[in-house]
Amino acid sequence: MLKVGDKVPDFQGIDQDGNAVSYQNYAGKKLVVFFYPKASTPGCTAEACDLRDNENALKAQGYEIVGVSADSVERQKKFAVKYELPFPLIADENRDVIETFGVWGPKKFMGKEYDGIHRTTFIIDENGTISDVIEKVKTKEHAKQILEK
Repeated sequence: MLKVGDKVPDFQGIDQDGNAVSYQNYAGKKLVVFFYPKASTPGCTAEACDLRDNENALKAQGYEIVGVSADSVERQKKFAVKYELPFPLIADENRDVIETFGVWGPKKFMGKEYDGIHRTTFIIDENGTISDVIEKVKTKEHAKQILEK
């Protein structure tokens, strides 16, 4: 997994509207990249809606926001429309961005082990350096976790 002090790789993917999204779109800006396991599930919905509800406070601190999961463009679109999410959601079905950041791996849920996305958020400064990594995401208070950094 990428860590504090690492330079962010020039990731790229397609968002819910079919637009190409890459780190170059945000070069020179502060960026929050949040990885979530599956669109429209309770935890992911709480996290994305908390970021949506606090978008003005995040933007006031200079942050842009990008979400990433392995969902299809169609599923990301439904998620964004249903919850009025105002930021790009990368549909990383082949896991290029997910594996570049190192957030794919073994997980446990209800006693079963499987591989999946670890809910993780990377905060990137204006110079393209990772300034923080949030691994213990509080889905209902995620914006607060970011703003307190």
